[in-house]
Amino acid sequence: MKKHILFFLVMIFSFGIVVAQDEETPKPKKKKDRPVTEMFGSGILIDEQTSVIAEKKTLEMMIQHRFGLIKDNGAKDLWGVYAPSANTRMGLNYSITNNLMVGYGITRKNMYSDFQVKYNVLNQTRKNTIPLSVTLYGNMAIDGRNESVFTTSTADSAYKFSNRLSYFAQVLVSRKFNDWFSFGINGSFTHYNSVKADTANIKGMNHDVIGIGFMGRFKFSPQSSIVFHYSIPLELKNMSENTVVTNIPKSNFGIGYRVATATHSFEVFITASNGIIAQDNYMHNTSDWTDGEFRIGFNITRLWGF
Repeated sequence: MKKHILFFLVMIFSFGIVVAQDEETPKPKKKKDRPVTEMFGSGILIDEQTSVIAEKKTLEMMIQHRFGLIKDNGAKDLWGVYAPSANTRMGLNYSITNNLMVGYGITRKNMYSDFQVKYNVLNQTRKNTIPLSVTLYGNMAIDGRNESVFTTSTADSAYKFSNRLSYFAQVLVSRKFNDWFSFGINGSFTHYNSVKADTANIKGMNHDVIGIGFMGRFKFSPQSSIVFHYSIPLELKNMSENTVVTNIPKSNFGIGYRVATATHSFEVFITASNGIIAQDNYMHNTSDWTDGEFRIGFNITRLWGF
């Protein structure tokens, strides 16, 4: 009888030890590779879109401003601060999901009303399971000036509402290399339904522009960064509609300082173009940064979560 009791007790304690060991050594769970944060600190970098989209149900208010050319009048207009050619855009963006944003803005120049959408196809992850972010951006703008502006000397000079429309589409590939450096390159297509022309298909502006660009951020403190961008409209002869192309757009370069928190971003910079919406910069920039034609500008963003 004692042998049976002893055997029973040994079995109970053995079972308890095995159960305890199973409870103490659970199988490790695989950690999900999450997207990187703070790649650029804002959805806009001077004149360029970035891969940043605020988390879903976030409303973003944006104010963008460009003063006049610094070199035109010097101290007479405070190096462009009081120049009459200043330009401003005010806009609102809303993140429907973590990867999808829609927005609307209105710009002083040409009274553009623009409707935009941005979508992250891929997000770079912290363990480099996905090494790059790939972003699609597009907008449509409506020129709000008087209809007389759209009368041309071309064969079809009658005013139509569609003459006011312009479009921009862009693919952006970017990467956060480390905590202090992020870099992105992009390719874009710009189309204006109506452009200035002297003689149809002989002398005038082209309706379409292909562009490439790049941008970067050097972060040197928890809130502060140096940012830069360079965008280049390409002159492609096989895309030209005219024998003589007029008002050929110039490249755009900008460099500045940014301070950003979780809900705010402020940039102050110098840039060449006085346009703010992308298609205006790629189609109508006449300022030559290599000749010192810069202007002071700033961007302000503010986020609200709902």
